[in-house]
This record gives sequence, C-alpha cells and structure tokens, in this order.
Amino acid sequence: MSTVSQHFSSSSADVWQVIANGWLYSGWVVGASRIRAVDAEWPQAGARLHHSVGAWPLVIDDSSRVSAVDPGRSLELVARGWPMGEARVVITLEERGDGCLVTIEEDAIRGPGKLVPKALRDAAISARNRETLRRLELMAAGGAGR
Repeated sequence: MSTVSQHFSSSSADVWQVIANGWLYSGWVVGASRIRAVDAEWPQAGARLHHSVGAWPLVIDDSSRVSAVDPGRSLELVARGWPMGEARVVITLEERGDGCLVTIEEDAIRGPGKLVPKALRDAAISARNRETLRRLELMAAGGAGR
C-alpha cells in the first residue's frame, strides 16, 4: 500500500465534514472530475458515490463504495475507475493538539492497474495522494462541508 500523511492545522472534525459530504469529493480527490449522485446514506458502509474520472471529453462514469467507516476517524473505500480497475483506499484522521494528522493508504486491488510494478504504482499513487491531501486541507481550512 502507498501511504501518505500530512499534518493539517484544521481539527479532525472539520476535515471529516468535508469527507462526509460526498458532493465535495471531486473538489479534493485528484482524478475525480465530477459527482453525479451520492447515496443518501453516505458515508455509511455500503453507500456509493457516483463519480466521473478523467478530463473532458475522456470522462468515465463509475462509482466508489464505502467498505468500512469509523465516523470522524476513518473511511475505507473501494474506489473504481475502470478500465484502470479498482483500489482500496483508507483515510484516517488522528486528532493532534494543534490540528490533525491525515493519512491516505491506497493500492490497486483489481484490474490492469494491479499489473503495474509495485514501485511504479506506489510512486504514482503517492504523488496523486499528496495533492489530494493538499486539496483536502484547503477545503477543511476554508470551511467546506459546514
């Protein structure tokens, strides 16, 4: 699994508000270009977020599903982006006195993306998730999701 962590000045509650609002997903997740629908139960286990990936006009409609959640602390997803495949993504929030530590762990679990050598796959995922964390931090600091 590729693992990237970043310290945020925002509280874990503020970060969770962004994560818990599925309509904000494309604003912080690199590669997600738009949200088409969000299950009413989001972010409960089993709920789906219907998104598109890619840049117009090469946009693919797909979805991601919550496989586990500890509200305010962690979210585990099966993120789909076929034809590349599927990935397991775990986002954890750890409260710190001066903010929180946010960690994203991710790796391919199905499809052609799993065939990419692990070292190359981890490097690409890590670069994307560093930018994802930057975007999430800005949205939390700006009050998104409140």
